[in-house]
Amino acid sequence: MGTEAGHGLVDITGLERDRPLLGRTSTAERVADILRTRVAEGFFPPGSRLSEDSIGGALGVSRNTLREAFRLLTRERLLVHELNRGVFVRVHAVEDVVDIYRVRRLVECAAVRGLGAPPFPLQAAAEAVAEGERAAEREDWRALGTANIHFHQAVAALAGSPRTDELMRGVLAELRLVFHAMQDARRFHEPYLTRNREILRSLQEGDTDRAERLLAAYLEDSERQISAAYAQRIASA
Repeated sequence: MGTEAGHGLVDITGLERDRPLLGRTSTAERVADILRTRVAEGFFPPGSRLSEDSIGGALGVSRNTLREAFRLLTRERLLVHELNRGVFVRVHAVEDVVDIYRVRRLVECAAVRGLGAPPFPLQAAAEAVAEGERAAEREDWRALGTANIHFHQAVAALAGSPRTDELMRGVLAELRLVFHAMQDARRFHEPYLTRNREILRSLQEGDTDRAERLLAAYLEDSERQISAAYAQRIASA
């Protein structure tokens, strides 16, 4: 079952299984966490309308709780409220892409640059690479995009800062929304799996200078590809 959408349907299949994540007290922050994760995993495409009845019923939360969660995600630039129409997943512009990558460079490259002496806590990054390899083997390109996001969350987490982690959760959820501009998900995501592996290997070897250079080049190429896709979409609109 999906909700009404501006440009398609939001897939809420399995959302009921997320109910235990709410705990005994259903707070707006926990609901926002669940919906943010759904955005980051590619379930909610840009332009889709989020139905209060469908999502609130699936999660078993009150309308007021859900509306507060929507407000939180609106402040994070993931949703937008349109008067007399409802709440929609935000459609990003080229300027948003540029800003997202500006933040990513500031955070991710600094996290690698600030590492001390090896060994580094790389289990989460290694697990994300393995997750991406499994997704590629079964040709699940949306899952590969999710694994890519998990890898970069792990890289940013090397900073050891809860505030940075919180910031990056929102930024990378926004990133997932701009991924939708890429027509060929396999062609876009698959080469970056190899590059994630190279960055991980450099970190495992304790070569942070090389890891940072690889990461900076990675981010530059990714931004260029997505910005070009956005420009092409605007030109053909």
